[in-house]
Amino acid sequence: MPALPLLSLSSPGRAGRRQRGRFTLGALLAVLVLAAGAAGAWWLVSQPPRIERRAPVEPPAPLVDTVLAQRQAAAPSLHGFGRVIAEREAHLASRVSGELLEFTDAALPGRVVEAGSVLARLDDADLRLALREAEAALAQAEAALAMERGEQQRAETEYRSFGRELSAERRALVLRQPQLHQAEAEVERARAARDRARLELERATLTAPWRGMVQSRLLGSGSMVNNGTELLHLVDVSRFWIRVSLPGEALGWLHAADANGAGSGVTLSTRTWPGGETRRGEVIAILPALEEQGLQAQLLVAVDDPLGLDNGAAALRLGDMVRLEFEARPQDDLFVLPAAALRPGDELWLLDEEERLRRRTVSVIHRGETRVLIADGLEDGERVVTSQLGQPRTGMRLRSRIADSERPAGERRESRS
Repeated sequence: MPALPLLSLSSPGRAGRRQRGRFTLGALLAVLVLAAGAAGAWWLVSQPPRIERRAPVEPPAPLVDTVLAQRQAAAPSLHGFGRVIAEREAHLASRVSGELLEFTDAALPGRVVEAGSVLARLDDADLRLALREAEAALAQAEAALAMERGEQQRAETEYRSFGRELSAERRALVLRQPQLHQAEAEVERARAARDRARLELERATLTAPWRGMVQSRLLGSGSMVNNGTELLHLVDVSRFWIRVSLPGEALGWLHAADANGAGSGVTLSTRTWPGGETRRGEVIAILPALEEQGLQAQLLVAVDDPLGLDNGAAALRLGDMVRLEFEARPQDDLFVLPAAALRPGDELWLLDEEERLRRRTVSVIHRGETRVLIADGLEDGERVVTSQLGQPRTGMRLRSRIADSERPAGERRESRS
């Protein structure tokens, strides 16, 4: 027989009440969990952050280079550039008129001629004739003077035989003294004319007034020249000059030659000399006018035997650009520092005993390309900072490299070995 379904003993009302009880308990637990989370979050948010404080780490002090300040005798390094010019040159001109016959072999441009050397000859035929005429006129005047002296002797004899005394004026007329003076004057005039004709004949031959080099010929043979026509350009080879410009402050370190002694020495060099050869010169003058463009002082430097004709040295040519190194007079009690040590406003950075930066203004008497000379504002043994700093502050801590100049003498020798 078929099985009969079992009847549930529980009623619908009891089951509903059991479901409602579980829902209420779960909701309560959820609310409690949310409330606890909100309370915890509020507590975390309300609490200030706790940061563990640590002692700040001091950055390492910058490492700088220093030099020791020491008083010593020093002079600046003065140099400049100058152009070579001739101390003495001449444009030899004809002093008579005539035809230029020839230049001698000595008058070739570039040759050195001695004083008195014949350089050119002019046609002197007319001058020789003029000299002969002058000599004849002189002979005629001398003959007339001799005849007049004879007449004077005859007049004097007659005056004595007359036996009467005359006044001085009448006696001079009787003795023919005016005629005698006139004859003597004619002789002097004729002699001067003879000497002038002889001098013009000598001037028809052009000679060198001093030892020099022929720079150029200005005319050719066969040219007709007048008195004053230039024929040759001659340059003295015994000495050349160099005109150089320097700042005005450099004059205090140099001196020009005078009766008491020689001027400051100068070393000359130029690119045209092989093997770095140099020449010696001397400051002979400080010119009164300033250079027009840079308003710098101008000096003259003299170089003896510039072409090296006697000493065999490198030749110094006219117009060449030369570099000059001057030997300045040293001064005592100066501080010599690298140029990098000087800061704007003539200020130095010093490193004190506590390894801290100090600033000091000093008195600078020379600023060079590589070094500066300081007169006051430092003491012996102070350390001067030569390195650059990004943000220098007075009192900031620094570290100094032990420069070789700061080591004791014994340690310097050991370090080199």
